Amino acid sequence: MAQRKVTNLAGVVHGVEDFRVEEIPMPRPRDHEVLLEMDCVGICGSDVHYVSHGGFGDYKLKDTLVLGHESSGVVVAVGADVTSLQVGDRVAIEPAIGCRTCRHCKAGRYNICPQGVYCATTGHGNLCNYYTHAADCCFKLPANVTMEEGALLEPLAVGVHCCRRGGVGIGSTVLVLGAGPIGLVTLLVAKAMGAAKVCVIDLVERKLELAKTLGADATLAVSGHDTQDEIVKRIHALLGTAPDISIECTGAEACVQLGIEATVPGGVVTLVGIGAIQQRVPITTALVREIDIRTAFRYANCYPAALAMVANGTIDALKLITHHYELQESDQAFNTARYGLDGAVKVMIHCQPRNKNNPQRKV
Repeated sequence: MAQRKVTNLAGVVHGVEDFRVEEIPMPRPRDHEVLLEMDCVGICGSDVHYVSHGGFGDYKLKDTLVLGHESSGVVVAVGADVTSLQVGDRVAIEPAIGCRTCRHCKAGRYNICPQGVYCATTGHGNLCNYYTHAADCCFKLPANVTMEEGALLEPLAVGVHCCRRGGVGIGSTVLVLGAGPIGLVTLLVAKAMGAAKVCVIDLVERKLELAKTLGADATLAVSGHDTQDEIVKRIHALLGTAPDISIECTGAEACVQLGIEATVPGGVVTLVGIGAIQQRVPITTALVREIDIRTAFRYANCYPAALAMVANGTIDALKLITHHYELQESDQAFNTARYGLDGAVKVMIHCQPRNKNNPQRKV
């Protein structure tokens, strides 16, 4: 009896405005890797930028690239040296893999490893049916964590990292600039880490309504007509004080400036959003008020905390998912994410038939 051919479809960007769903070769795991039957892949803003602009920041498209890095899958084969996972394990996939030998990796900061590999940036992503990944960067999901939640661990890890970098803790007063997916996960994590008050600001009232349902203590819709001084006064009034910590999640120059102006003297501004390479920043204002300006790039050693908060019910990240698509519908999914159609926040692509790997999936 002839064996059924297994195909490996993938979402591949070939150039600006040139995204295709096409067949790619079936991968084989190396000794330290596992072969994964991909299940859920969320669309990130960086994925969208590869399609719309050919990259973001310093990362430019040099060749065809399989997109996708917010993901979960099921182990279907293991490499010769893998002992931590076995066939059938449901896992979340941390897309960052350091070289493991440089000074940064040795210090546990593999997110800034110059030789590191990152899915859908310095290497192919996992928006496909089958994909191989380092076993030590795959995190087994408990039975009560869905595959969608597994994929959401990636943006949640960003929230964990930027809150840690900013020093969020019990009693902190936090300003989150931007109510996109990263701003919203930062809100969730800040509250989980003990922040007393979190204010979220954005241009879009609809996004702020979601922020309220996720636990924001205050929200502020701003417009291009508001002066910076007016916005700062309104933030302070909503929080009852100047924020100890401001976390900038948009990359917009005006928001970076606003974060510095709004933060209490001696406070912290953490930059997360990736914007223009060159920006005008009121650095002397920060200097004379001793405001620490910190940066947070992706994450390092944050997946365990993100998974724990989801598994124990501290964070309900499923509220972020607004749309579901099949892999063959990826073009439509990217269009929805790109233009925020129908109130899109987090768009999830399913790489296998619905409920194949996760009968209890919450859709």
